[in-house]
Amino acid sequence: MLEPNGPLPPEIYWRRRAVAIGAMVIGLALVLWVGFALLKGGGDDHKSDTKAAAGSSAAASGKPSGSATGTPDPSSAKPSAASSSGAAPVAKAQCPDQSLAVKVTVGQATYKVGEQPQFGIVITNISSGVCERDMGSGLQLVQVQSLDGQRRLWSSTDCYPDGTPDMRALAPGQQAAFTVTWSGASSQPGCAGERLQVPAGPYTVVAQLGSVRSQPEPFNIA
Repeated sequence: MLEPNGPLPPEIYWRRRAVAIGAMVIGLALVLWVGFALLKGGGDDHKSDTKAAAGSSAAASGKPSGSATGTPDPSSAKPSAASSSGAAPVAKAQCPDQSLAVKVTVGQATYKVGEQPQFGIVITNISSGVCERDMGSGLQLVQVQSLDGQRRLWSSTDCYPDGTPDMRALAPGQQAAFTVTWSGASSQPGCAGERLQVPAGPYTVVAQLGSVRSQPEPFNIA
């Protein structure tokens, strides 16, 4: 570098050069510091925006920010009194005779001698309430008699007076159905005497539960 009045002495030249270099270093440091500060400030703003957005999202969803989700309410995990203790079963009333109707049917109109006729029994609840009744075979009575009803030939309880209990609960109008097979032989109370094959002829069958008796149903043995 040349001055207007000629070259500078070496010590002055190097002193000015050092000052210029120092000024450049300080200026560069200021530029770097300002840039770093700006970058840091922008990053903090971005984090603040993210936190604010998260808080807004939590508020919109109704969940508290930063709290655990999916935790059950302790009160909802407690069983209700009804489920813990169990509902007490409701006792059903006994079906009185007047609340029942009994009907008997015959499997076919005519059977051959030696065949075993089948009879159907239908018991219906004709009352307006639910009730229950033991309808075991020992309590059902199926009886074969002459067509005029004057002579008794066979009864289902003569030789098998005991039967397995069969408790049935019937709603109004509900029915219970049973089937009885007759061997075709005669019988007497207590299964006394000799059992003989009933001869060909017209007969009727009736069914009974308690004091409720069905209408006679005719059939033939040929």
